[in-house]
Amino acid sequence: MVDKSILQEVLNEALKTGGDFAEIYIEQNDLNTAYMSDGRVESVLSGKDYGAGVRILSGFNCVYAYTNDLSREGLLKIARDASYALADVKNKESRELIKLDYTNSHPIVIVPSTVDISKKVSKVKEAYSVAKNYSNEIVQVSVRYIDNDKKVLIANSEGLLAEDRRIRTRMAIEAVASDGNENQTGFFGPGRLMGFEFFQNVDIEWYAKEAARMAVTMLHADLCPSGVMPVVIDNGFGGVIFHEACGHSLEATSVAKGHSVFSGKLGQKIASDVVTAIDDGTIPNAWGSSNIDDEGHPTQRNVLIENGILKGYMIDMLNGRRMNMKATGNSRRESYKYAPTSRMTNTFIAPGDKTPEEIIKSTEYGLYAKYMGGGSVNPVTGDFNFAVNEAYLIKDGKIDRPVRGATLIGKGSQVLLDIDMVGNNLELGQGMCGSISGSVPANVGQPMIRVKKMTVGGRK
Repeated sequence: MVDKSILQEVLNEALKTGGDFAEIYIEQNDLNTAYMSDGRVESVLSGKDYGAGVRILSGFNCVYAYTNDLSREGLLKIARDASYALADVKNKESRELIKLDYTNSHPIVIVPSTVDISKKVSKVKEAYSVAKNYSNEIVQVSVRYIDNDKKVLIANSEGLLAEDRRIRTRMAIEAVASDGNENQTGFFGPGRLMGFEFFQNVDIEWYAKEAARMAVTMLHADLCPSGVMPVVIDNGFGGVIFHEACGHSLEATSVAKGHSVFSGKLGQKIASDVVTAIDDGTIPNAWGSSNIDDEGHPTQRNVLIENGILKGYMIDMLNGRRMNMKATGNSRRESYKYAPTSRMTNTFIAPGDKTPEEIIKSTEYGLYAKYMGGGSVNPVTGDFNFAVNEAYLIKDGKIDRPVRGATLIGKGSQVLLDIDMVGNNLELGQGMCGSISGSVPANVGQPMIRVKKMTVGGRK
């Protein structure tokens, strides 16, 4: 993407005024989307973005600048401008760049740019038709196809030179059911680190039907009762509670500054004995995976919690300095416009030994949260409030009637301690995670779990 000799020159320029570490991140990103709503294709768009960011560290201080000018002069200018912010007299030389050699763990079979746009639109129409024809009560469907081809290059003053290509494909399906007085929505957004072969590996028809079924089911559901009760949270996107209420508190972004409830608790019990939690950026072709992170470190499998004991954090280079700990392959950013920081990749609660049937049967009364929605979390305290997109009451160890309007309210650190059953049916769900380094693809996941007591918001 840029000649090695220019990269070396830019890094040396960045170190002229006092930095002890310099890094350049270069990116080229190709994006294609197709969107259908109300029975017609509303838009088919293609775009390209490219640029570079230069980061300089001096101790715990960080300076970051970016540009769209990838010429030698343009790159030297932002390196020079960034270095002036340090205004020291030191002058450190960058080491000779040596390219990182690794095995690609995420092979792409069909590069999306080789596929005619008509085939992509055809997939959108298929999903739309399945969801729209599910029921006469489905009044609106929207489907969005997205493919993204991102090439990145990272070089730093410690001699690292690394490149990666990340191709992701996703389909987002939303269905709205109405009885003329009230509307209910169902949504699914499956995605993979794959090319167009995504459609050979993912049953889009099933997701389209599920989105419509969810909307129709909730349209006819009773209002959810409120109170403190056991809550059974199903697998897949149910893991969003751990991701938001606990996962962000295990990122060095908050841990290093003491802004996390888990700061300084390595080796301590922070969860139930049945809870093991993992962040794994190496899962082949998973939505949140990559070969290297955005600092050029190989991604890895990080055990965060093992049988209730806090074993590790997700750490980037700068916060690793503050914590005197090594980076864990979790440094991520939305684009060259953001400096990287520690972020989750594919984060999940590991499977236990209970079947879903055993978990439901052992629950005399409670709430079954089949599909989770969005929510809000205070990352410092872990206090959260999540909507449940599809829920049912449990009575006498059986799933009873559907209920709508349920919310789950609690504190992440307490929920970890109150998980008393973990199922054997691990699945992952796809989403976009936002933080100070922008929005990045992230998998959340878990098997079915039971929280022995939780505040459920609804109607008395």
